Amino acid sequence: MTQNKDLAGLLSDAAGAAFVALGLEASLGAVRRSDRPDLADFQCNGAMAGAKKLGKNPREIATSVVDALKGSSLVAGCEVAGPGFINIKLSADGLNKRAAEIAADERSGAWTVETPRRVVMDFGGWNVAKEMHIGHLRSTVIGDSLQRLFRFMGDSVTSDVHLGDWGLQMGQLINEVKLEQPGLPYFDASFTGPYPEQSPVTMDDLGRLYPLASGKSKTDEARRNEDRAATQELQSGRPGYRALWKHFCNVTRVGLERECKSLGVTFDLWKGESDAEPFIPQIVDDLKSRGISEFDQGAWIVRVARESDKKEMPPIILVNRDGAIGYHGSDLGTIVDRKQSIDPQLSLYIVDQRQALHFEQVFRASDRAGYLPEKELEHLGFGTVNGPDGKPFKTRDGGTLKLQAFIAQADEVATARMKEAELGSDVSEAEQQDIAHKVAVAAIKFSDLSNVRTTNYIFDLERFVSFEGKTGPYLLYAAVRVKSLARRAAAEGVKAGPITVELDAERALVLALDGFNDALRGAYEKRMPHILCEHAYALGQAFSGFYAAAPILVESDPVKKASRLALALATLKQLEIVLGLIGIDVPDRM
Repeated sequence: MTQNKDLAGLLSDAAGAAFVALGLEASLGAVRRSDRPDLADFQCNGAMAGAKKLGKNPREIATSVVDALKGSSLVAGCEVAGPGFINIKLSADGLNKRAAEIAADERSGAWTVETPRRVVMDFGGWNVAKEMHIGHLRSTVIGDSLQRLFRFMGDSVTSDVHLGDWGLQMGQLINEVKLEQPGLPYFDASFTGPYPEQSPVTMDDLGRLYPLASGKSKTDEARRNEDRAATQELQSGRPGYRALWKHFCNVTRVGLERECKSLGVTFDLWKGESDAEPFIPQIVDDLKSRGISEFDQGAWIVRVARESDKKEMPPIILVNRDGAIGYHGSDLGTIVDRKQSIDPQLSLYIVDQRQALHFEQVFRASDRAGYLPEKELEHLGFGTVNGPDGKPFKTRDGGTLKLQAFIAQADEVATARMKEAELGSDVSEAEQQDIAHKVAVAAIKFSDLSNVRTTNYIFDLERFVSFEGKTGPYLLYAAVRVKSLARRAAAEGVKAGPITVELDAERALVLALDGFNDALRGAYEKRMPHILCEHAYALGQAFSGFYAAAPILVESDPVKKASRLALALATLKQLEIVLGLIGIDVPDRM
């Protein structure tokens, strides 16, 4: 990553130079936040490892490093603790300088990657003919947060929703529509077109037909064979089936785009499994000619097992016995499509953890085929959204909760909470609704993203739509409070000035602001948005402490007033950036 060095980075450079002077590696000078902030701001633990290499007492090594660090303008105090830990207390000048850098920087002191990459992010992954439901939430908001983060860090990101539009469910739906409306031209093999522009089915129709067709296919072997045949005909290009299928896709997309807009989520590409179809024949021919693909029990497969495997690793299936393309084949086709059109250096698949084996198989096949290397393909799995009972979130009647209904519930609760807190009473009804929706989305996204990605979590709408505690609305309120302060300061002619740290609360806030880079690094490298949420909450808490301890507009000293205003505005800028990275918009007022 490129410069903008945080305090830990600057101290690490100074400590590293001290270790080099002793004949040791600079890496031993790595400095991090102290485990005991009541005793020190930062700590360095390299003396123990350095002493082992030199055959000396760790405290002797640590004392030499401390003596060197005391000459730094960043350091107010430095001492050896225990067997050789180095505790560092920052100087006011060091804090002032860092605060000024953060305040002046439009990126709030954030680093960027040194070598930007072309990154593909595959998330969303909804199925055609099905409305978005609560189970689709995690992939959508995690993927969106990661694309925002990677772009912010400097990477070139292409996001792709990768719709499920090409599997057996399409054949099932075609046959179910045929049963209900047999006279439609789509089923007449002799019909030459043109086919109707108006869809013969609505989204409500598809929502009813999808489970009906799926249930029949699962329990009736003859029907299942018919569905497979219809799927094969669709994939082979039968005009009527293709025309009907396009209606399914177009009708579905209207609802999907509606939910995405409501959540503030965007995609660069709206491709589906069907877009991989043109690449499958050339992949099969290529892998056959090189002896990588083989014909086995009527299907074309690629074996991906390795001698080192400690678990069974089934082969991937490019084309199944019926001549249809399976999920393995379409995902491999998608890799080839992206290789040719984007040539990504990293591909991230934000998909349910339960698909881990599938992606391991596909990534191994891609690597073996020489398309994209396995090390550049990552599956980022995640847990489930559960209700208060600890089970996957359901409606009261036990059904799957539609995402549109879920967002509407959150809007209602947010509106009620704002009225209880007497917020937004001085704005128009339209603006109240807009603010309430921003509060609802903040509650939904923060509650999801603040959890470790790989774990399940319990969603409690009443608790998360609260302006107190570790919630999205709490952070919105903190940001809006600074915006209100800024408006009052402008009205009174008060301007921001040089930042001078004096109070403990000011010190704590500057240290919190300085923690942004560390949070970015962790979230970026680990692909874990919860680290950004932790930083946002820590920053909100630090500002709350500062706001209570350091009055701004009522401060009689104009220098202190200008300094504190500058620190508040720097906090607002960083808080808005962090919230933006997790997909939360801050209203101007409440």
